[in-house]
Amino acid sequence: MATLTLSRARTIIRKTLEAGRERDLQPLAVVVLDAGGHVVAFERSDGASAGRFAIAHGKAYGAVMMGLPGSDLQARAAANPAFMGALNGAFGGAIVPVPGGILVRDARGRLLGAVGVTGDTSDNDAQAGQAGIEAARLVAEI
Repeated sequence: MATLTLSRARTIIRKTLEAGRERDLQPLAVVVLDAGGHVVAFERSDGASAGRFAIAHGKAYGAVMMGLPGSDLQARAAANPAFMGALNGAFGGAIVPVPGGILVRDARGRLLGAVGVTGDTSDNDAQAGQAGIEAARLVAEI
C-alpha cells in the first residue's frame, strides 16, 4: 500500500514554506495528513497566527475525507450550502471548504493524503502547497 512518509511530509512542508517566502506571501502554516485523515506533520512560519493549525487541518481534512480538493468543496458549498452544512456537521465542524486543501497522489493516481495550507489568500495557499507537493515528486490535485 502506498503511504505518505514522514520524510516526504517534511519535504512538502519545507518546500511549501519556501514557495511562500519566494512569492512574498503572508506567513503560512502547513499540515500533511495521511489517507485516513491523521496528521503526519505540521509547521507554521514565524508570524503565523496560533489558530492556523485548525484552518490548515480543516482544509486538508475536508479534502481527504471527501476525496475532493478544496476548490471543488468550495464550489459544492456555494451550489448547495445545506449539504455542506450537513457534511460539516457529520465531521464535527472540522471541514474548511476553500482552496488550500490539496489532495496528494502518487504517480499512479493513488490517494496518499492531503495537505492544508493557510496564511495568505486561499488561492495563494493552494499554489504554494502545490509547489511543495511537486517538490516531493508527488501529484497535487488543487
